[in-house]
Order: sequence, then C-alpha cells, then structure tokens
Amino acid sequence: MTTGAGERLVDGYALVVFDLDGVIYLIDRPVPGAVEAVGRLHAEGRSVAYATNNASRRSSEVADLLTGMGVPARPEEVLTSAAAAAELLRDQLPAGAAVLVVGTEALRAELRAVGLTPVSRADESPVAVVQGFGPQVCWADLAEASVAVRGGATWVATNTDPALPSDRGPLPGNGALVAVLRTALRRDPDVVVGKPEPALFTTAARRAGEGRTLLVGDRLDTDIEGARRAGLDSLLVLTGVSDAAELLAAPPHRRPTYVSMDLAGLFDPAAVVRVPGPADAGGWSVAARDDALELAGSGRPLDALAALCATAWSTRLPARIRPGSAEAEKALAELGLSA
Repeated sequence: MTTGAGERLVDGYALVVFDLDGVIYLIDRPVPGAVEAVGRLHAEGRSVAYATNNASRRSSEVADLLTGMGVPARPEEVLTSAAAAAELLRDQLPAGAAVLVVGTEALRAELRAVGLTPVSRADESPVAVVQGFGPQVCWADLAEASVAVRGGATWVATNTDPALPSDRGPLPGNGALVAVLRTALRRDPDVVVGKPEPALFTTAARRAGEGRTLLVGDRLDTDIEGARRAGLDSLLVLTGVSDAAELLAAPPHRRPTYVSMDLAGLFDPAAVVRVPGPADAGGWSVAARDDALELAGSGRPLDALAALCATAWSTRLPARIRPGSAEAEKALAELGLSA
C-alpha cells in the first residue's frame, strides 16, 4: 500500500524537517538523490528545516556545509543540539557562568553566543558540564568532566546517539562517549537535549503554523522516536543507520508512519509505503510458521516490507524470515533481509 493512488507524500505537509547524517549526507558527502530532492522542494516553494543531534558544528556552519554540497540552506533553518543545549543552560545559569565543554569549538561558540563562559578544566569551577560529540575528544577531556560532575556540576549531554553513520558503517557517536562517563560516574546525565527528546522537532513544527509537519530520518531510536514523542508523522529512509531488520523488531514507540528506500519517496507514490500494511496486500502474503515469518507471492519489495511489519508487529515473533517463493527471495535480498 502506498500513500494513496497518485498522491505524493509531500503534498500532505506544510513543512518537511530533515535529519542530516544518514539522510542528507554521510559525514561530508551528500546521500545520492538528496541534493535533487531538497532542490525540488525549494523549487516548489515548500518549507524545509534541518534538525541534527550532531553538536560538532554551529547552525551557520551546517548551513554553509549544506550549501557547499548544493543544498541551499540558511542558518535559521538549522536546529542543532549544541544550540539547544546552550539555550537551556542560559535559562538555568547566571550570565557569565563557567561551563566545562567536552566537544568541539562549535559547542564553545554556542555557549559564548548566549553569554556563558566555556572552560576546559575542573579547577576552573564550572557549574555545569556540557558534553557533545567531537572527533578529537580524548581521555583527558572525559577525566576533567568526571571530576567536575563529581564536584557538583550539572551534567548536560547534547545527545546520546550511540553511533554515527559513515560510508564505512556506523562509527562511535556521542552516546558512546557519554557511556564512558556514565560508567565512571555510575549515573546518567542530568539532562539530554537532543533526539529522541522532542524539543528540536517541536521547535521546528511551530514554523509550520497550522500546517502538518513531516520528519524524515534514518534512525528509529532518535529520529522516529523523537517524532512520535512530538506527535509528528515520520518517514524512515533506509540510507543511514536503521535497516529493515531493525524496523521489523521496532517497539511501538519507534515505528514510523512511512518507509522508503531513499528521498524519492517524498515525490513518487510508488517509492514509499505506509507501515504497517495488510499482511496480504500488494501481491504478498505473510504467515507466521514455526517461530518465523514466511513471505510468499510477488510484488514491490516495499509492499513486502509493509506486510512483514504487519505480521511481525502483531505476533511479536523474532524477525526471522524465510522466502516462500522465488520472487520473495529476491525481494528479501533487496531489503537486506536474506538469511
């Protein structure tokens, strides 16, 4: 099942909010088709925004990066967890308060922009620690943060993404670094700002006014869960971290509204599917047999995925799948679900 015969998904929404890593780009290169998709939205006069948990760049730097990739973007269209964390601390701390930074210069700049003083050592009397991703973060940075938090500083994490997508596969993200401190301190951060917390998305959605907002993301545990918490529809694209197998095993609070292989699903009704779909539609049938799902029939791979979601989510069986036809074997291979 698609969104409706001949209906484009994008036509039902006033604003499209994109996650960045895994949706628009991978590290520093655009995802195939992303430049064209966003360009088409701009050409049609549609509102777009970008929400990212990556705290290693400022909004202006992200906008410059996107523009350099061929995706025109303005700083006010970009919502980062670094800026959100700085604003949260601004509202809680006195002007000029010292904040120990674990992360990049971009995070420091966001703190300065709201009138706070970034520091690097626990002996500089920080009243808070803000921890964001940075490729140069090392043991010494984490040690200073540990001392500061043990001394009473508030611990704020910009996000807890365990991994970052890359063309070499997932790499350690800020969540992995937060886990180091969590282990050492035997406690969780006082506040986590980024997705799946809904703040980034609700801030973006306010720009849509009375219109509906669609979130496009590649991660079930941050993008999709965050959209659900914010009460927004979501499109999962299979160009980043989460794959079809993870989708089939997703708990209710991490299930998207739609799925597509890539951003073509925004415009092509045949390239997107609503999930779950009927277990016997689109030429496919799915049956639970011997603690596994059996896919039979023929049709579009995406329809097969929607049918598999229907059965997997209703039976709560392990996502073990076997083909019941040659066409099913091909579809499962295309979806990355072959045994």
